[in-house]
Amino acid sequence: MSAQNLTLLTDLYELTMMQGYFETQENETVIFDMFFRENPNKGGYSIMAGLEQVIDYIKNLNFSYEDVDYLRGLGIFSEDFLHYLSGFHFSGDIYAIPEGSVIFPREPLIKVVAPIMEAQLVETAILTIINHQCLIATKASRVVHAAQGNGVMEFGLRRAQGPDAGLYGARAAMIGGCVGTSNVLAGEMFDVPVLGTHAHSWIMSFKDEYTAFKEYARLYPNACTLLVDTYDTLKSGVPNAIRVFKEMRDAGIHPKSYGIRLDSGDLAYLSKKARKMLDDAGFTDAVIAASNDLDEFLINDLKLQGAAITSWGVGTNLITSKDCPSFGGVYKLAAIQNEKGEFVPKIKISENVEKITNPGNKTIYRIYDKETGKIRADLICFVGEEYDTSKDLLLFDPNATWKKTRLEGGTYTMKEILKPVFIRGECKYTSPSVKEIAEFCRQEKETLWDETKRLFNPHKVYVDLSQKLYDTKTALLNEANSK
Repeated sequence: MSAQNLTLLTDLYELTMMQGYFETQENETVIFDMFFRENPNKGGYSIMAGLEQVIDYIKNLNFSYEDVDYLRGLGIFSEDFLHYLSGFHFSGDIYAIPEGSVIFPREPLIKVVAPIMEAQLVETAILTIINHQCLIATKASRVVHAAQGNGVMEFGLRRAQGPDAGLYGARAAMIGGCVGTSNVLAGEMFDVPVLGTHAHSWIMSFKDEYTAFKEYARLYPNACTLLVDTYDTLKSGVPNAIRVFKEMRDAGIHPKSYGIRLDSGDLAYLSKKARKMLDDAGFTDAVIAASNDLDEFLINDLKLQGAAITSWGVGTNLITSKDCPSFGGVYKLAAIQNEKGEFVPKIKISENVEKITNPGNKTIYRIYDKETGKIRADLICFVGEEYDTSKDLLLFDPNATWKKTRLEGGTYTMKEILKPVFIRGECKYTSPSVKEIAEFCRQEKETLWDETKRLFNPHKVYVDLSQKLYDTKTALLNEANSK
C-alpha cells in the first residue's frame, strides 16, 4: 500500500487556529510536547509505537487541489489563507523516543519544534497515530508477559474497529511481542509472520470430523493444527486428531509443527486432559493452542491452574484493548521562541495536579543501574543540561519533594532517549523493520525490574524533573498565583 495523504486528518479547529495565526501574522516558533499521563490498565510501563506512520504522515503533508477546493467550500477560510495552504510543507524539527522503547507517564514521546501554524496542524494526526499504536503495543506486551515464554498470536482483525485499526494494531502487537498475526495484509506490508489454522465451518462442511482433519492434514502436512472443539473435544475432537497424527506418522510424514487448538470450554481442564491423551499416544511434542476471548488476566489464571497450553491466539481483547480502550496521550504547548532566539517556557495550570504541564525545551535521560542494567529512573531536564555519572546524582519526586534518592557516582549510567527525526523539515531518521523494532522492544523490557512488569500493583518507575526544571516550573506556578 502506498502512503496515504492524511493532511485533512485533523480537527477543524487546528485549521481555524492556523488561519488565525496567519491573519494576525503570529507564527513564532514554538515547542509542543506529546505525552501521556497514566499507563493503561494501571500498569508499570508502556511501549512506544507508531513513529514510522508519523514520519510517513509528515513526509506526505501537503494540501492537494481537491483539499483546497473542499476547504474553500466550507466558506470559512480566506483566499489568501487557502493560497498559503496550497504551498504548505512542514519545515520544523521533530524529536521522538524510538519505537519499541519502554515509556512512562509525563515524559515527552514526541517533541515538535516548528512555526506555530505547522505545529498546530500536526497535533491531531500525531495523537491518533501514537495513541492507538502505543495502546495496542502495551496491551500485547502485557499479554506476552502473562504467557511466560509461550508464543502469542494476534487474531483480532475481524473484531478491530475498522481496517486501519486491524492493520496498524497488528503492527503494534508484533512490536509488543506477538510471534505472528492472522492479518495477511499486515504480513505483506510489515514483513511479519502470518499464522492461522481453520474454522469450525471447515469441520462442518465435511461428512464427519475425521474426514475434515484428514483432508486438512493432506493439504498442510508441515503445519497441521486441528481445531478439536466443533462437536465434543475429548470424545471426538482429540481422538480424531490423534488418529490423523498416527496416520501421518505411519506414512513417514513428520510435520514441522502440529497439534490441536481449543476454542471453547474450560481451557485448563480440557488442555490437561488433551495433553495426557496426546502424550499417551506418543505425541509429546504436539502443540496445544488456545483461543476464546483471552487476555493477560485469563492467561495468567490459566497458567496458575496448570493449563497445558503452549500457544495462545488472542483476538478481541488485544486488538481493541477492550478493558482499557484509550491511551490518553495529549499535545501541549511548552515554549515560545522570543526575538533573541531563546525558548521562553510556558505552562498549563490546572486544579488537577496531574494536568499541570512541564514547561520549556526539554529532553529525557534514562538512568540505569550500572551493575544490573535495569532502569532506576527517567529524568526530564532542559536541553543543554549536562551530568557527570562519576558524581552523585540526587533524584526527587516532583510531587512529593521530600522523597529523595541519591545515586552514588560510578553506580549508574545515563542515556538521552529523545532522538532527532526531522530537522528543518528534512527526515534524519530511518525506521527499523517491525521485526527489528520487536527485538529492540524485547531487549528494552529486559531493562525493567520484574516488579515493574507484574500485572497487579506493579512498581512504578520514577519520572523525575531536574532541579533547574523543577525550579522553573515552581516559579511559573507562583507567578500565575500572584496575579
